[in-house]
Order: sequence, then structure tokens, then C-alpha cells
Amino acid sequence: MSAGQESLTSIVALVGAPNSGKTTLYNWLTNSKFKTVNYPGATVEYSIGQSAERYGGPSLSIMDTPGTYSLFPKSADEEVTLRALYHHPQFGHSGKVIVVIDGAQMARHLLLAKQLQQAGFSIVIAITMSDLLAKAGVELDIELLKTEFKAPVVRINGLLGGGILELLQQVVKLPLSGQPTELVYADGNQLANQVKSLDALAHKVVSGSKANALEMLYENTAKLDRYLLHPVGGLVLFFLIMTSLFAAIFWLAQPFMDGIDSSFSFLNRLILSWGADGALWADFAANGLVSSFSSVLVFVPQIFILFVGIGMLESSGYLARAATLIDRPFSKVGLSGRSFVPLLSGFACAVPAMMATRNLGSARDRWITNFIIPLMTCSARLPVYALLLTFLFRDEPAWKAGFVLALIYFLSVILGAITAAILNKILAKNQKSFFMMELPLYRSPQWKIMLQQAFSRTMGYVRRAGPTIFVFAVLIWVGTTFPNYKAEQVVKLESSYLGQVGQILEPGFRPLGVDWRVGVGLLSAFAAREVFVSSLAVIFNVTGEDEALREGMLTTMKDAKLEDGTPLFTLASVLGLIVFFMIALQCMSTFAIAVRESGSMKFAVAQLVVYNVLAYVVAVGVVQGLRAAGIS
Repeated sequence: MSAGQESLTSIVALVGAPNSGKTTLYNWLTNSKFKTVNYPGATVEYSIGQSAERYGGPSLSIMDTPGTYSLFPKSADEEVTLRALYHHPQFGHSGKVIVVIDGAQMARHLLLAKQLQQAGFSIVIAITMSDLLAKAGVELDIELLKTEFKAPVVRINGLLGGGILELLQQVVKLPLSGQPTELVYADGNQLANQVKSLDALAHKVVSGSKANALEMLYENTAKLDRYLLHPVGGLVLFFLIMTSLFAAIFWLAQPFMDGIDSSFSFLNRLILSWGADGALWADFAANGLVSSFSSVLVFVPQIFILFVGIGMLESSGYLARAATLIDRPFSKVGLSGRSFVPLLSGFACAVPAMMATRNLGSARDRWITNFIIPLMTCSARLPVYALLLTFLFRDEPAWKAGFVLALIYFLSVILGAITAAILNKILAKNQKSFFMMELPLYRSPQWKIMLQQAFSRTMGYVRRAGPTIFVFAVLIWVGTTFPNYKAEQVVKLESSYLGQVGQILEPGFRPLGVDWRVGVGLLSAFAAREVFVSSLAVIFNVTGEDEALREGMLTTMKDAKLEDGTPLFTLASVLGLIVFFMIALQCMSTFAIAVRESGSMKFAVAQLVVYNVLAYVVAVGVVQGLRAAGIS
């Protein structure tokens, strides 16, 4: 057997429409052990994993392709799926294909299966959402599907993993396909007739004594949508739901944060006790590294809860409704609701969010969406907001900080909308954008998979933030310790290398209501926003002598004074910092991905300059405006 043939037997393509349950199936097949890579010659990501050993049988390499509705691509993501199926640079064409079909959306999803079969691919049809259909009493005529497609059909229970073993057994038995042909329709009527025929087939598959059960599922979803998609009431409910989520970020995370905080505090004190007479190595390890990592990692439980909450809203089917709620106001600023999908991703991280704009058909929409994504409140901002809001609402009920955090998230969307409206007026409009999103049925969240994904995303954040925190912990500790490391703390800090540089730049920070110490933290945040928190911990010398490092941080902030003896951290200065972080583009990874996705250095530089200048001007306006109103 040749090398090319070996590659064909070892790769199985997983293909399906967006929201068809493909990701859930892929997680079951690979036991959530896979790697995500860029498709060769493109920036679109896809995943490759090995079938889990627990299912037995030969190990299969499974390639998860970007979601597509047909073999006629309309976006960069769908183009990658087509290229991966027909002529992948590494694997050649896919010898076997698993087609994922949502049993509740069968009429629309059968077209992809039919096209793959017509092109000459060997297919196995995997029917997802079977647990939801069975619970509702919906009966599917699987034998009819097998007869019509002359291909294996397997029911998949995404909640419990039922059907996975049978699916893998069918894939192993499936004969390898030859070189597939690219489809070409003779005329538009041919496609229309095919869609009509498949729609009739779908109705036959769900026909029988309980055929109305599927209609009942849609009716129950429609009843909920009357409230959740109401143009006014829906927005109010959305705000309440998100406020509850952000209140939970503070409330549920508290015990875990206390545990992490106490552990780091113990470690801090232990290291200091080992270092005799203020040994430099002990000071660096305790007050440089431990304090830096503690100040950021203590907020990891909040980030995990945020990912769990968003995952719960997404898997229940509600998050897609949120996108439709935003479609109408977005259409007023020249964007379709389709742009809201990558903007939602921006609440986790701007890098994958910018990559998600590839599924936008309009280059103009991609340009505007990529420009406003950095305004979305990413997870790296959460440690900063958590610290500042905890300072403002110390010893107050969690719902207050949660309400303000929810308000910050909504304000970021409003800022993005205003920016998009301005760009919409400036840029020439070639064609009208439109929004089309398939709304899934409501269902119970799949907790195991949801928690695995939240954990994976949280660990990804930790791995990404860790090296940056380490590097800047070293630089800031050295900068704030030398050259007079034997002097008392105040003198040592003011005469340090970093102190000297900060005092030179201090006139620029004064209008923000802060001094050079906070200014240095702001500058360090341009490497990664969360470094701001760790920088403050080092600069203000938060040590393990406190009962807890985080509590010591809050106490230090409360006691910090400007040169004239007035408090450094006040309502005005803290709100100014929050506003600055809302607008400023302080992430070099975002800058790099902006260059790659736009293909233009000018675009990324303009984005960097505009947002940082605007952040400074607006933050100064907030601080000085509050002071003029008598609010310090």
C-alpha cells in the first residue's frame, strides 16, 4: 500500500452544518483529546484527533472541518472545508466522511449528505439530537434513510455518548472512496428540485403515530421565544440574565478565590522565612513571582465561571437568540447580526474573534467587525475589573459589583455600535448586509462537555498569561528594587530605575488622577492587560505578611496616597481606569492578528493609535468631570 493510500485510510472527515452537534460528537469520538491547527495555506483553524482507545478497534484519525451547509462555499471557513475534503495538502482527499445531521433540522441538513454522496464520497450519516427527539416522543424512520441513501445511519445521543461505538464500527466497515468529483448543477432548477425532494423525504422520516411530536418541540420553543425574543422584554430579560451571570462570577467564585489566595499567602510567608536578613532571592521569589502570579491566578475561578456561564447559554440555545436580539440595532449601524457572532467570541478573546470574521461574506463587514472587536470585554480584562470593582464594592453584596460588571459588558457593545456607525458613514457601501441564523431548539446544557470546554479555555488563558506574567514580574521587580535595594521601601521604590522613569512620565498620568506607580502598571498592561494587576502587586510590595495577598492588595490600595496626601484610589480615579481599560487596545497578540487578518499594517497601527488615544482622552474627561462635580 502506498503512502498516499495509507493517509487515506487513516483520516476520516467530520462534516456538518453549524450548530448541528458536530463539536459535541467530535468531543465524544476523540475523548476531547485533539489539537487545533491552522489549515495549510490558510489562517482558518480546524482540529485533528484520534478516536478514543476506550471504544476499541483500530485508531482512526478524525478531522473536524469548519461548519458548512453545502459543497458550494460562501465564506473562507466553508472554502477550507471543501479544500480539506477534496485535496488536503497532507492527507489528499477524504476517503471516509461522517456527515452530521441535526435530527430536528433534518429537512435543511440532508442536502449536504446528498451532495457528498453525489460527489463520490463514502459516507456514514450520524443523526444528532436523538436524545432530545426521543424524550419528546419523536420517531425517526432510520431504515427509510438507509434505503434512500444506501449508506449506514447511526443515532447519536450527545448527552450520554450513545451510538459512538456503533458509529466507529460503521466507519471501519465503510469502503474507501475514489477521487471525488466537484459538483456542478446544470441549472438553478436542479438544485431547487433536489431541495424539494429532500424536504419531502425528511417529512417521511418523521412520519408515523407520533409525527406531531416534532411540531410540539417547535411549538414549545416558539412559546419561549415569544418572551425571550420580544423586542423590549427580550432585551430586559437578556440584561437580567447577564447580570445574574456576572453576580455569580463574584459570589460563586469567592470560596475558591479565598483558597487560592490563602495558599499563595502561605507560600509567600514560607519563602520569606527561608531568606535570612532580607535575602534578595527570597524577596524576588516571594514579592516578585508569588505575589505577581497570585494577583492574577486568584481570579481564575471567576474566568472559569464566566466560560461556564457562556457555555450554558450557548448549549441551551439561548445565545443564538441573543444574537438575533442585537441584529436590529446592529442593522442601524450598517452591520448584520451575523457580525455579532464573532463579537460574542470577543468576550473571551479578540484573537479567535477576529479569526471568526472569515465567515462574513462582505469584505466591508469583515473590516468594520475586526475594527470594533477590541472594544469587546475579553477575559484578560476580567482580573482588572474584578480588582477595581472589588475595591469599590468592598464588603458590599455581590450583586452590586455584578450589576456594574454587566453594565461594563453592555457598554462595550454600545461603544462598538457607535464606532461601527461612524465607520459605516465613512466607508463606501457596495451591498446591503443581511442576517440569517439557524435558531436551535431549546435543550438542557450538556454539563460534562460544557465543563470540559470551560476548563480547557481557562487553562488556555493560564498558559497564555503565565509566561507574560513571569517575564514582567522579573522586569518590574528588578526595576523597582535596584539600584538602592537596601534602602527602606519608600526610598527604594522612588529611587529605583522604574521609579525614575515613571516620575519622568508622571505628568502624563496625573490627568487620570493617578501617579507614576499606577502609570507604570498601565504601561506594562500593553503586553497583556492582566499584567496590570500583577504589576501593582509588585510595585506596592504586597507581601505574605498580610492574612491574604488579595486582602492585602485592597488594603494597600485604600491606604495609598498621592504626594499631597490625598488618596490615590478614589471613585473618580478608579472609574477613569475602568474606562481606560474598556477602550484601550493593550494586547500585542490582538495587534498581530489584526495585521494578519486585515493584510494591512496600516489597519492595525490605526486601530492601535485610535483606541489608545481615545481611551486616554475619555478617561481624563471622566476623572476631571467627576472632580468638577465634586466627586473625588
